[in-house]
Amino acid sequence: MSLSAKVCANTAVREATPGLMAALAERFVERFSTARAVREQHGRDESAYVDAPLPQGVVFARSTADIVDTVRLVGAHEVPLIPYGAGSSVEGHLLAVQGGISLDLSQMDRILAIHPEDMTVTVQPGVTRSQLDEALKGSGLFFPIDPGADASLGGMCATGASGTNAVRYGTMKENVLALEVVTAHGEVIRTGTRARKSSAGYDLTHLMVGSEGTLGIISEATLRLHPVPESISAAVCSFGSLDQAVNTAIQVIQCAIPVARIELVDANTVRMVNVHSKLALPEAPMLLMEFHGSASGVQEQAEAVQAIAKEWGGQAFQWATQAEDRRRLWTARHHAYFAAIQSHPGCRAISTDTCVPISRLAECLLESTAEVNATGLPYFLVGHVGDGNFHFGYLVDPEDSRQWAQAESLNDRLVARAIRLGGTCTGEHGIGLHKQGYLLDEAGEGSVAMMRAIKRTLDPHNILNPGKIFAFD
Repeated sequence: MSLSAKVCANTAVREATPGLMAALAERFVERFSTARAVREQHGRDESAYVDAPLPQGVVFARSTADIVDTVRLVGAHEVPLIPYGAGSSVEGHLLAVQGGISLDLSQMDRILAIHPEDMTVTVQPGVTRSQLDEALKGSGLFFPIDPGADASLGGMCATGASGTNAVRYGTMKENVLALEVVTAHGEVIRTGTRARKSSAGYDLTHLMVGSEGTLGIISEATLRLHPVPESISAAVCSFGSLDQAVNTAIQVIQCAIPVARIELVDANTVRMVNVHSKLALPEAPMLLMEFHGSASGVQEQAEAVQAIAKEWGGQAFQWATQAEDRRRLWTARHHAYFAAIQSHPGCRAISTDTCVPISRLAECLLESTAEVNATGLPYFLVGHVGDGNFHFGYLVDPEDSRQWAQAESLNDRLVARAIRLGGTCTGEHGIGLHKQGYLLDEAGEGSVAMMRAIKRTLDPHNILNPGKIFAFD
C-alpha cells in the first residue's frame, strides 16, 4: 500500500452536513456541483496515488468574495476546503483525504494589471502560464517559470513551483512579490508590495508561497517579469555516458557561465521520445541548453559551453537560434513524461523530485541510476541539472504490488541519499501526501513542530487542505 493510501485509510472523513450543502447551493446556485463526474475531476491529480474519497461538492469561484463566502460557510461547519487550480500537481495536493468541498479557482482567470515600467504583473490565481505568455506578447517582457505543465499561477505559488529556467531566473519564491490571501477565518489580507524589496515585518508572502493551500487561499498574485532577451540560442549535445553529461553540467555552473537552461535527458528517455515523437536523436545521455543575452554574449556562452562539453566527450551538437528550431530541439524534454507513459500502456509514473548541491550531483545520480537498473524496473530520468534538481519516473503497473514496492523502496533510498548529501526530498513538487515522512527526515521533529504550530495558529480547525505536508492533531 502506498503512503498516500495509508494516509487516507487512517484519516477520518469529515462529512459536509446537509445544512452546509444547502447553504452552498443557495449561495452559488449553478456554480456549486455535486455531480459525480465533476467531483471525480476534482478528486484526482497527476500523482500515482489516487486512494482518496471524492470531495462532496465543488464550488466554482469567480471572485475573492466567492472565496471568502465559501471559507466562512465551510468554516462554520468545520468541513475541509481544498483549493483546485489546473489539477496538474503530482503529490496529491488536491485530494480530499478528509472529504469536504473542492474550491475551483480556474474561473478566476483575469490578468488584473501589467506594469511594464516596473516589470510586474498582477493576476488572479486561475490564470495559467500559457495565458500569461500570450498576454505578454509584444510587451518585451516574459514570465520565466515553466514547470512543464500548463499549471495555474495560483497553484504554482502554492507549491513553490520551478522549472527549466530556474538556474537563471530562480523559482516562484524569487518571482512572487505580493499576494492577496483569504485566511481560514475568511479575512482578506495582503502580503508584500510591488516594490522590489522590503524589510517590513515578517515575510508573509514567502510563508504562503509553498504552503500548499494549508495556510490560506491565494486570490491574487503580483509577479516579477523579466526582459525578453535580445538573443536566444539553444543547443543539444549527446554523451557516451551519464557521468560525462552530468560533469559537463557541473563544470558549466562552477565556471559561472550564465546559462538560462541546462537540462539532462537520459538514454532511456531519449529512446522513448524518439518512438513517441518520431525523432531520430542519438539514443545516448543528452544535455539540452539555452543561452540568453546579447548576440555576442550568447555566442560567447555557447562557445564556452561547447568547449567544456568536448572535454567531457560531448558530440552531435545541434544549434538553433530561430524560435521554431529551438522548439524542435526541446521536444525531447517537453515530451518526456508523455513519451514514458505511452511506452508502457496502462502504467503509472511514480515521480521523484530530489535536489542536491551541484558538487554532489554526479554521485547522487550515478548511484541512483545503478540502483534502478539493478531492479529491471522501467523508468525515465530528466533533470534541471543546472541547479541540482532531477526526476526519476518509475513506471509501474497499478495492479502489480511488487512493482509498487520496488518503486517505493527506490524512492526511499534516493531521498535518503539526497538528504545525506546535503539535499532535499523535493526541489519543486512540494510535500503533499507522499513526502510527509521525508519532510521529517530532512527537517527534523523540531522544524516540523514549528510548522504545525503555525498551521494551528492560522487554521485552528484544520479546514484548509487538511492532511497535506504533515499530520495535524
